[in-house]
Amino acid sequence: MDDLEKAIRFSFDESGAVDSALKSQAVSFCQQIKGTPLICTICIEKLYFCKLVEVQFWCLQTLYEIIKVKYALMSVEEKNFIRKSVFSMACYEFFDDNKSAVRVLESPPYIRNKLAQVLVTLIYFEYPLIWSSVFVDFLPHLSKGSVVIDMFCRVLNSLDDELISLDYLRTSEEIAVAGRVKDAMRQQCVDQIVRAWYEIVTMYRNSDFELCTSVLDCMRRYISWIDINLIVNDAFIPLLFELILGDGLSERFRGAAVRCVLAVVSKRMDPQSKLCLLQRLQISRVFGLVSGDVESELVSEVAALLTGYAVEALECVKRLNSEDATGVSMKLLNEVLPSVFYVMRNCEIDTTFSIVQFLSGYVATMRSLSPLREEQLLHVGQILEVIRTQICYEPVYRDHLDVLDKIGIEEEATMVEFRKDLLVLLRSVGRVAPDVTQLFIRTALSMSDEAMRSGSGFLSELMPMLLQTRLPCHSNRGIHHPNIHVSRRASYLFMRVVKLLKAKLIPYIEKILQSLQDTVARFTSMNYSSKELSGSEDGSHIFEAIGLLIGMEDVPLEKQSDYLSSLLTPLCQQVQALLQNAKALNPEESPAKIANAQQIIMAINSLSKGFSERLVTSSRPAIGLMFKQTLDVLVQILVAFPRVEPLRSKVTSFIHRMVDTLGSSVFPYLPKALGQLLAESEPKEMVGFLVLLNQLICKFNTSVRDILDEIFPAIAGRIFNVIPRDGFPSGPGTNTEEIRELQELQRTLYTFLHVIATHDLSSVFLSPKSRSYLDPIMQLLLSTSCNHKDYLVRKACVQIFIRLIKDWCVRPYGEEKVPGFQSFIIEVFARDCCLYSVLDKSFEFGDANTLVLFGEIVTAQKVIYEKFGNDFLIHLVSKDFPSACCPHDLAEQYCQKLQGSDFKALKSSYQSLIEKLRLQQNGSLVFR
Repeated sequence: MDDLEKAIRFSFDESGAVDSALKSQAVSFCQQIKGTPLICTICIEKLYFCKLVEVQFWCLQTLYEIIKVKYALMSVEEKNFIRKSVFSMACYEFFDDNKSAVRVLESPPYIRNKLAQVLVTLIYFEYPLIWSSVFVDFLPHLSKGSVVIDMFCRVLNSLDDELISLDYLRTSEEIAVAGRVKDAMRQQCVDQIVRAWYEIVTMYRNSDFELCTSVLDCMRRYISWIDINLIVNDAFIPLLFELILGDGLSERFRGAAVRCVLAVVSKRMDPQSKLCLLQRLQISRVFGLVSGDVESELVSEVAALLTGYAVEALECVKRLNSEDATGVSMKLLNEVLPSVFYVMRNCEIDTTFSIVQFLSGYVATMRSLSPLREEQLLHVGQILEVIRTQICYEPVYRDHLDVLDKIGIEEEATMVEFRKDLLVLLRSVGRVAPDVTQLFIRTALSMSDEAMRSGSGFLSELMPMLLQTRLPCHSNRGIHHPNIHVSRRASYLFMRVVKLLKAKLIPYIEKILQSLQDTVARFTSMNYSSKELSGSEDGSHIFEAIGLLIGMEDVPLEKQSDYLSSLLTPLCQQVQALLQNAKALNPEESPAKIANAQQIIMAINSLSKGFSERLVTSSRPAIGLMFKQTLDVLVQILVAFPRVEPLRSKVTSFIHRMVDTLGSSVFPYLPKALGQLLAESEPKEMVGFLVLLNQLICKFNTSVRDILDEIFPAIAGRIFNVIPRDGFPSGPGTNTEEIRELQELQRTLYTFLHVIATHDLSSVFLSPKSRSYLDPIMQLLLSTSCNHKDYLVRKACVQIFIRLIKDWCVRPYGEEKVPGFQSFIIEVFARDCCLYSVLDKSFEFGDANTLVLFGEIVTAQKVIYEKFGNDFLIHLVSKDFPSACCPHDLAEQYCQKLQGSDFKALKSSYQSLIEKLRLQQNGSLVFR
């Protein structure tokens, strides 16, 4: 070995036998050699005289890189030398008749593939203008036998991969070159290449299966763009089907023939030509092959062929207009459908074929057939069987679904989406053939005709079966499944059923509750060692289902009370036990107990969803008393665990629920609850607190004035202490979780202030304790209404000002309610928000949200005028408009519009004025 060969071997070493420093030195040496002027000559000489595969690969890769990057810079002599050398290697020729020279075609497949890639790179630059005879010159060498035939296939495959195939993203230049190459090949050599394929397969079909397979797989790639008549003829099609049906041949060989026929079937052409092609294939010859071993590679290939054929036949049905052609297309489709249905139920389907899309298309064609013929009705039944098969999980996923690991979760998510599509298909089938569909459902669910019509069969037979079953059904055994995740998923589905059918389930409540005792027990019994409930928020659906059942007014009061008490009492007792021992909890057991407490609160919360406000406050106050007592117990959690955020969050959620359920009778419990929530709240928790207050205000309006008067100063003080007065920082490193929490708090504050202002509670801002926060609030609202990037937030702030103006300004004849407010509105808000902010270029009138904000700004101007009259108009004309360089006559015209009653005209006029002022600022408009 010379130095280059050694360096190449060292650079490729992965065994660790070569010192890392030496390997690095070898890599550098190889890179240095690549830069020498004679590198192509060096590589070709090494390829002819060195048998080391590492050296061969490096030389071919270097040639590929040099040609690809520097072809235009090479001399004619160098190009000729490379072309002649590479082609002779590919054709299995000796170098200068030197019998001792190395033959690259005897090297491993990856070396031959790299040689093919180099040759294709030359074809890219030279065919057909410079090297027009490359393919024609190659063909005579095929007589040398399998080694050259194999290489020829590799060259054609590489040409497809590197240039022709549209499976890869191509540049516009590559697309143009591919078109040039294909056009030249069609004119010059495609027919000769196809003839060579036919002769090779015919000659080697009984002696070299691998070679024939390679030839057919190569041919398959080219069928999509060559003349289809070169393949679809009396020679090639019979040969392909002979191979497909040949029992003594290898499955890979037969499968390659199947793929060729599929390529023929899938070739793009007009529908009439496609119909003639499908007829000519006589595809029924292969129907029997799919009944073999479904794990067989050949069966999978034939399955793909049949589904592909069916898709094309269905397209002919859709696209052909003549009655005769449509009839022929439907005949071909009906002929293949039974085999396709069998494939759908039993075989692995190619991922490119969409079962739902195909069947939906076929069902759509049935809508024009009324009534359906016997054959179509039979197909409907088979489609329904396919749906039944497809909704089930594959057995291979059973273990993953039982433990719900990553694979199980992904498969479940995939199946959920797929089942949605199948449900749409089932409905389509039901519309086309309702009787067949109902019979199928009745048979599948073991229900009588009467049960189907009345729904009683589902209630009396299937509901108890769902609740009591412990028999495996694939990987899911319902609510009682030992795996908590499977059980909860079934509980969620059961809850959805109850929502739909709860009124009809009243006679079965007792039976249902008995069946659910073990599920309820998971929540009503404390188990500190179990961690399967920790952190999970998916287990309360069963309580929501129970609440929906027992919360109906049709349930007798005595039974309703007993049901509810039997659930709430043990849950509250567990909470009380936790409260009593709160101080004695040790760090090891605390997380488990707190996690269990969370589950209990969630269970109670979900249970309460089934009880209406009217029932618990008016018709059955005794039920309401139970929830009040429960609320009293849960509020104590806030006292015992003031800093445990998950518990505070769950209690807050329950208070939300009780506001809706108990109505105004919740008031006595609010001071203590709100005080505890406010006392220890961080910015993230304050958001939830404000959301709760928003709910209270929206539900009870001015009835919460006293509560707000008491807590608003503390809220304002807490928020203004943490929100930066000068805005949030921007730039790298500022998108922290803390900043995001403060931004969310600020957004929620705007909503909170908006709710207060729009529910006749603006007097809260003026209470003695809150008065000191009035100026910071006004400045925040002003800044936001002018500058916030979210125009909907700006709109809300403008609406707050509009409401405050209406509430606090009783002039022109009354006394000023809030000293200084009028001058602030006229001199600051009307100028900065209503004029300057809309003059900014960022205020895009083409944006929908911007137009909504603009409408509120014009409304604000109108309200300011209605309240302050000429005081506003004089300031507008003498101060604000001149500061924006607005001509006096245009200012006067707008003030006239402002005094009118046509708001639409006012808005249009102000937009026109703003646009003129913007043009003037740009120096492109002179007012006349």
